[in-house]
Amino acid sequence: MSVNVNRSVSDQFYRYKMPRLIAKVEGKGNGIKTVIVNMVDVAKALNRPPTYPTKFFGCELGAQTQFDAKNDRYIVNGSHEANKLQDMLDGFIRKFVLCPECDNPETDLHVNPKKQTIGNSCKACGYRGMLDTRHKLCTFILKNPPENNDSGSASAKKEKEKKNRKKDKENGSGSGEAGNHNDIDAPDAVDGDDDDEDWAEETTEEAQRRRMEEISDHAKNLTLSEDLEKPLEERVNLFYNFVKQKKENGTIDGADKEILAEAERLDVKAMGPLILSELLFNENIRDQIKKYKRHFLRFCHNNKKAQKYLLGGFECLVKLHQAQLLPRVPIILKDLYDADLLEEDVIFAWAEKVSKKYVSKELAKEIHAKAAPFVKWLKEAEEESGGSEEEEEEDDENVEVVYSSSARELKVETVKPDKPDKEEEDIDIDAI
Repeated sequence: MSVNVNRSVSDQFYRYKMPRLIAKVEGKGNGIKTVIVNMVDVAKALNRPPTYPTKFFGCELGAQTQFDAKNDRYIVNGSHEANKLQDMLDGFIRKFVLCPECDNPETDLHVNPKKQTIGNSCKACGYRGMLDTRHKLCTFILKNPPENNDSGSASAKKEKEKKNRKKDKENGSGSGEAGNHNDIDAPDAVDGDDDDEDWAEETTEEAQRRRMEEISDHAKNLTLSEDLEKPLEERVNLFYNFVKQKKENGTIDGADKEILAEAERLDVKAMGPLILSELLFNENIRDQIKKYKRHFLRFCHNNKKAQKYLLGGFECLVKLHQAQLLPRVPIILKDLYDADLLEEDVIFAWAEKVSKKYVSKELAKEIHAKAAPFVKWLKEAEEESGGSEEEEEEDDENVEVVYSSSARELKVETVKPDKPDKEEEDIDIDAI
């Protein structure tokens, strides 16, 4: 069964089709893997090598991938459903296949390994631009450019030209050789003009400035791809310096989106609250929680790992300002809880185990002892809410809806529970 390449288009007569992904799970335990049976056919419909979407799945899922081009086997480690991979393929198509201008998939990638850039050209509308190389797949593309790259096509043309000349020489037709030579050289001349077009189109200062900006953007993209290759410690330091610079410049208040984007770019999002708490919090943490709530929410919302790092940052802060903050531990934890920066499950898990990861074990015990009243209150509040729900359910069981044909409305009556059988035995039968 085929589906639209751009699945956001619901037109059944849409001309660009591709086969639906077929995934087969093989193996058991640690050796379980998902084989994408028809990856070659899907990649052919997208005009991309089959290794690209397979590697994209690996980057998005955090799984290793294997390629066996001879046997057309493209594998992603782990068990993954076909529907999930199909939805993920839509992301690959949006980023690496569809034209940004006309949304058509008639695009080609042009890789320049020396400049570390990936160009994108559209045959439908003539768009020519550069891809954003921040995605991890771009590193793989730069190391494994597509076979239909510009350099590859040029060498193919030369091979074809040699074959034609050899064939004409064997036939003894000098004029035919000349004719073929002209036919082949004409496109080369046009291609040569196309290469010069970008630079010779305009010579004004404005055009030169635009070209310099484009070059700087390419250099920036190169830096971004290099940063991802660095060790975790270096990436954390880069993020720390980025936030510190925003704070020193006085632009930290409205930079919450930029800070999140930088953390995602460096792949340190979960550790973000640890760095933010070090730079944005001090002994006046209660006021600062309100001020920087939006910054922390971007990291901690529905992210339990980030919340654990926030608790670690809080412990480090108590160590720095022990005299002021240690007595106020339960109040500060409640502020973090009320601001939706910490979930109950995370607080309970933290309270159960004393860790010396961020502070000494003695100080960690003191912090947990101070936090105990708040944790106890939180547990009791949770139990009370659970108990009230059970009472409401019992009340609902004792309510009966009575329908009367003479009445215009439904009547709701409370039915008393049946008396025990012992009382029924005490009834005097003669009295009846």
